Amino acid sequence: MYAVIKSGGKQHRVEPGEVLRVEKLDMAEGDKIEFNEVMMVGDGDDIQIGAPYVEGGTVSAEVLAHGRGDKITVIKMRRRKHYRRQAGHRQHYTEIKILDIAGSK
Repeated sequence: MYAVIKSGGKQHRVEPGEVLRVEKLDMAEGDKIEFNEVMMVGDGDDIQIGAPYVEGGTVSAEVLAHGRGDKITVIKMRRRKHYRRQAGHRQHYTEIKILDIAGSK
């Protein structure tokens, strides 16, 4: 069984037991969270597609950890203009474990 959920402006395809990183959520480690913005639920040949969300579809997960991603370097440069800017960025994330997927039947 799998589902497509929306979190942090992004869509994620998830399955029970999967661990994934989503945009930072304001929750403590060990807390349970339910995603109600489920766009699709699939179980073999039985597929439910929402318009835009599946009615009664929920995905429950547990917050495992919070952290920061790898550093990326942002460089701006204009050739021959003596203009250079360099900045670094590390995105915050929340690591979650998918526990259960429930779709409307």
